[in-house]
Amino acid sequence: MFKAAMLLSYQYNITIEGEFIGWQAEQTTGNIMHALNITCHAVSVSNVVGVVGPALSRESHVIAPFGETIGIPVISYSATDPDLSDKNAYPNFYRTVASDFETAAALAKLFIRYSWTSCSIIYQNDAFGTGGAYAISTAFNNSRLTVNQMIVFDIAILSIRGDLKSLLINAGTRMVVLWAESLYTSLILQKALDSDVVGPQFTWILSSTISLNSFNQTFYENLIGMFSIEPTVGSVINAPINATLLDAAYRIWQQYEPESFPGSMNVDNFALFAFDATWTLIQSLQQLCASRINISSSCLSFIESSYCFNRHFIHSKLLLDAVSRTEFLGVSGPIQFSGNVTDRITGLYYSAKNAQPSSNGLSFVPVLEYFHPRDWRIPIKENVIVWPGKMLTPPSGRAILEGVNLRIGIIESVPFTIVEKVIDPSGQTTIKYSGYILDFIELLRQKMKFIPIIELAPSNITYNKLVRSVSTGVYDIVIGDVTVTSARREYVDFSNAIFDNSLRIVMRKTSDVNLDLFSFLKPFSRNLWLLLLGTLICAGILIYIVERKDNETLQNQSILYQIVMSIWYSFGNIVGFGVDFDITTAAGRLLTAGLYILGLILVASYTANLASDLTVAKSKAMISGIDDIKNGKIPFNRIGVIVGSASEEYYLREISNDVKNYHSLQSVNDLYLSLLADIVDAAFWDSGVVEYATNNIYCNLTLIENDFDKSIFSIVTPQKWLYAQDLDVNILQLRETSELEKLRQKWFEIQQCPVSSEISTAIGIEAIRGLFLVFGVICILSLLLFAWNKRKNI
Repeated sequence: MFKAAMLLSYQYNITIEGEFIGWQAEQTTGNIMHALNITCHAVSVSNVVGVVGPALSRESHVIAPFGETIGIPVISYSATDPDLSDKNAYPNFYRTVASDFETAAALAKLFIRYSWTSCSIIYQNDAFGTGGAYAISTAFNNSRLTVNQMIVFDIAILSIRGDLKSLLINAGTRMVVLWAESLYTSLILQKALDSDVVGPQFTWILSSTISLNSFNQTFYENLIGMFSIEPTVGSVINAPINATLLDAAYRIWQQYEPESFPGSMNVDNFALFAFDATWTLIQSLQQLCASRINISSSCLSFIESSYCFNRHFIHSKLLLDAVSRTEFLGVSGPIQFSGNVTDRITGLYYSAKNAQPSSNGLSFVPVLEYFHPRDWRIPIKENVIVWPGKMLTPPSGRAILEGVNLRIGIIESVPFTIVEKVIDPSGQTTIKYSGYILDFIELLRQKMKFIPIIELAPSNITYNKLVRSVSTGVYDIVIGDVTVTSARREYVDFSNAIFDNSLRIVMRKTSDVNLDLFSFLKPFSRNLWLLLLGTLICAGILIYIVERKDNETLQNQSILYQIVMSIWYSFGNIVGFGVDFDITTAAGRLLTAGLYILGLILVASYTANLASDLTVAKSKAMISGIDDIKNGKIPFNRIGVIVGSASEEYYLREISNDVKNYHSLQSVNDLYLSLLADIVDAAFWDSGVVEYATNNIYCNLTLIENDFDKSIFSIVTPQKWLYAQDLDVNILQLRETSELEKLRQKWFEIQQCPVSSEISTAIGIEAIRGLFLVFGVICILSLLLFAWNKRKNI
């Protein structure tokens, strides 16, 4: 297109001082000194007033200062290094392609569009590569995105510095940005394919579009889903272009070099940028020479010298001013420059292309377009994006656990992890795991599709040692009732919370006896009181029957008086008070003996039970919370603390000031047994564990009302674990969908122990029914004796 622009200027009869503009084309090789050599030779043998090119950023870093030395503009069509934007450093440099700063901004917006948060950058070690990597890092930092690592491709030895597979697999991101020229891009991709770090696990974004059909067809599945982002022209995104100029240029190309014309739809965008760069220089020369009113010499005058560095274009400043003022609608879009930077400031467009299967193998298909400084949009002619693995949903961009073998350490702790021995039909004993943690692992497995290898930690291991086993590589992760603490974070990381925790004090349960106005009646049950009352009346009636005719006190009295006095006699003998008359008959004496026996046992039982109730009531609620423990209401050596646990850290930090004056416990089971055996009076442990135990297993243990030291249980992971973000996202999704709450309800809202309420200590009929049976026998014997005596009298 450079030649087409020059020939079109002839066709449009554009002349300078009556002559057509001459031109010379040279091909650079990427070697900086070669580029400088051919440029120096060209300006030494002819009056060169401007340079279109060079193509590469590393060449531009040399040719642009050379242009400044001899006073001519250098207008590149594909050098994108951000450093070249510095007008002070490169005052003679211009470019019709966007700077990599704009490309990096577009890339950051693409990441934001698909919620990607980080990437690895592979770049070639020259001005283009380092400048692009710097621009991306800056744009990502401004957008709160992360560049996990930068990997260098050495263009001198055509090799990656380091092990590409190891570098990419050990990174926490699965997004790879490749910033390299087309030649190097193909080499790097082939290395990545050989190392199996392309699709579907990784999503690659290229800075240049290459032919994918040059790769072996066995790799096509891995290449599907890649992206390329390149500067494009206005016609691609339906922005204004100079169609008349473009059609004329194409006609000239077809006329003079038909064999090289690829067709109007296949012309490279950089060729159109080259045309606009050439046309910019042509128009600037026109402006310069058309305005030379007070210029006595030729507008193309030079200070002559056979040595290129000593030559100088006399009207350099005027020509540079003309370039800066140039503004027209070019074949790539509107062309305009700024006085502050060397960059083109209008018509900055990008196209994102997606590698998809086609009839010819694989090809890049436009799927998104970008108009700086706006955002990405879907083209009018929409193409479905095919992501790596032929998926239709965007990848997460992070390292995921799908298909990964994961060694998971668990620790027995009911109901989080319940370990049971099960005998199968063949008689073999197997270990069965169940509980909150096992259900949680299954939920994660279903969502994340990892392969769990569950390993039970030794029964004598402390929680601190269990956590440290992750940092030493014994387990990949540990899932259990493990509390997050600052001390543990020094050598491991933790996931998002899987369980909200706190500490609770657990003690032996005492009977709940409440003293009130009628507490004196509580030693006996209501039925026993009623039985006692009935017994008094019955005994009184029997006394009346056997004594009414023989006892002088009862003689000559009314029947009601005789019955009341007889009942009074029964009551007095039962309580040991005494009465106002004596018994005169043998049957009465036998009945009185029965009343003595009944009274003796009932009074003793009543007294003992009442004293017990008063004692229990006085000792009830020995402590009401953790403050009572801090204040020493329980001797410290009677407080049980599990060693190597978060609760031990709390005790040492908040209660004893690092003095180990507590009773050491080795496990949760040890805690329960020590309480039941009266070895300790109180202990504290994680609320979920002890709530389950006191509700379902140890019904004679209870919890003090208030919890304290709120914390969380989390999954223990290695520091800077690759899959940390993937794990956290999935845990949050389980929490947001209430799956964790459902697990909590399943395992912690069941209760098999009786509901804690006031427990009656009253003596019931069952306890002393034998006593009343004996008294009943005595009563019968008394009646028989009475009847026998009456028989004699008859």
